[in-house]
Amino acid sequence: MVVMSFTDPSADPDRLLTVDDLEELYELRRDDDRTLELDDGILVVSPYAAKIHQLAVTKLSTVLIRGCPPNLEVLAGLGVNITRFQHRVPDIAVVIADSFDTLYQEEPPALVVEVSSPSTRLYDRNRKKDVYEGFGIPSYWIVEPDRERPRLIVFELREGKYELVAEVTGDEEFRAERPFPVTIRPSALVRTGPLP
Repeated sequence: MVVMSFTDPSADPDRLLTVDDLEELYELRRDDDRTLELDDGILVVSPYAAKIHQLAVTKLSTVLIRGCPPNLEVLAGLGVNITRFQHRVPDIAVVIADSFDTLYQEEPPALVVEVSSPSTRLYDRNRKKDVYEGFGIPSYWIVEPDRERPRLIVFELREGKYELVAEVTGDEEFRAERPFPVTIRPSALVRTGPLP
């Protein structure tokens, strides 16, 4: 049995959590795979992902891996330390291949992707977008995995601000150039079976 000490943040309600606290929490909760994030020192716990969410993450990861150049890596569920009080876990991140010397990503990924649910849609389009923009992440994609009307929304950093560069639905194609050339069709992300 391993005994770990953890300073309970509730003992001081004015104390903000840090990425160090989060690492301790992960160690204490090894059997619980819910996602833990920090938003300006406040713990955010995400519930287990629905099947359609996992399908979209898996399909999009596969498409991205197929097109990924050797100097980059595509990772699902990567922890990203943005500041001491801001830790995010995007559904997918594309990072430099030689950035594995730290526990979590500490430099801006080339791309982050969030797969939204109806309950997180506003948060992903506003708060997370602001956080990723402030960290200097060049590309931010949001996938809405609705079986009837799947959608991909693409933002790219231009002069320090995210600009909407594409919004495609269903069988429409988005041909990305950043971080590398790849074609995405939202409908392919929510279908079972092999990718086209």
